[in-house]
Amino acid sequence: MAEKQALKKRNRSVSPAPQALWERTTGGRLLTNEAGCHAWLKEKDFGRVIGGRLAKSDPLFADLAAGGFVRDRMDLDGLAAKWRTRNGHLDQGPGLHILVLTLRCNHKCLYCQSSAAGVGAKKTDMPLKTALRSVDFAFSSPNPAITIEFQGGEPLLNWEVLRAVTKYARKKAAAAKKDLKLALVSNFTLMTEEKARFLLENEVSLCTSLDGPADLHNRNRVYSSGNSHAGAVKWIKYFRKRYAVQVPEYRVFKPSALLTVSRYSLSRHKEIIDEYAGLGFGDIFIRPLSPIGYAKTLWEKIGCTPAEFSDFYAKCLDYIIELNRRGVAIREKMAAMMLEKILNFREPGYLDARCPCGAAIGQIAYNYNGDLYTCDEGRMVGWEGDDIFRMGNVFTSTFKQALSSPAARACSLSSNLEAQPDCARCLRPRSIRGKPWNWRLMFSPGNAA
Repeated sequence: MAEKQALKKRNRSVSPAPQALWERTTGGRLLTNEAGCHAWLKEKDFGRVIGGRLAKSDPLFADLAAGGFVRDRMDLDGLAAKWRTRNGHLDQGPGLHILVLTLRCNHKCLYCQSSAAGVGAKKTDMPLKTALRSVDFAFSSPNPAITIEFQGGEPLLNWEVLRAVTKYARKKAAAAKKDLKLALVSNFTLMTEEKARFLLENEVSLCTSLDGPADLHNRNRVYSSGNSHAGAVKWIKYFRKRYAVQVPEYRVFKPSALLTVSRYSLSRHKEIIDEYAGLGFGDIFIRPLSPIGYAKTLWEKIGCTPAEFSDFYAKCLDYIIELNRRGVAIREKMAAMMLEKILNFREPGYLDARCPCGAAIGQIAYNYNGDLYTCDEGRMVGWEGDDIFRMGNVFTSTFKQALSSPAARACSLSSNLEAQPDCARCLRPRSIRGKPWNWRLMFSPGNAA
């Protein structure tokens, strides 16, 4: 009996490729595999495939073979080339370099993950010497494209250093013949016409925080000196107006905004999305609050469970799709990036979702004192007293030493999902809004499940 079953498997017209997965969907099945390919099959076609009844002359056979679903028709050279292209960043070195210009901030956001210090705090600004050395360190990366992102606290509180570093980095990039992008993450309340003009003329892209309508935004982002929402919106409109009329001397970037979802956001998905659409944003990035910094202390009050966030996210997607059908062009960035990975097999540059993740090998965070961390979240954990993600210091470590540090190695190893036993097979049932989301191992090497 066992011999007959083995013979039957060998005689199948389609011998499924290893580690293919399927999920039941409305009207059929979604197939995926380790090659990053997918296929939608009707139930009857799916039955023919796993039953070995799909003839090699059938057009579906050719489609499945091209997608790496047929074991004896695998285009290994082609699939390897796709993997090489998608994972080319692994040979480039870190491209994103986050400079924490100060820990000081003029806000007291409920969820502050940076655990920012007050405006009057001492010895929490990055000195110019440290900032310039950080830029030199960033340009030690072999990556041909360098992005320097100014963060805080509120980086505009250390304006003179920000200004000097911007000029120095531009000269450094010209000498090194590297592509340089500069970015500023700010709450905008300290922005002035003079600062705005300098940032625009030096092609610094701008990002702020926007948590939704004024009452929700101001509840999350407490600003004792005024209206945080009004300050952000004022400069969002200013920079959007400047973006609309480009000048030949320099490129003006469209301003962007980041949303942080707290418990207060959960019942207001339409208002939040309408706020973004009304201000002309083409994207909204719906991301959950992380239990780091002040958010960890207030988690019971402002945090939400994974199930609550999933329900909120699904409602947001439904509403965004509804708006698009009405002609309002707005997209959810996480969904867009995941679709880019799934449908086009391209890496969209989102470091958190890479494999291995972008910690150390894709980005480095530079604390105000020159300490090097695998990422900005790692720096925040260090602020809380655990320096597990610290890689060194710009004055005492070489680039090679930092990237070879235990912290960098551990992050790369632990986030390489392809090498994790628990991630080799997706067997655990999941659900979104009560609907089944069950992935099952379809075929293991050598035999069908």
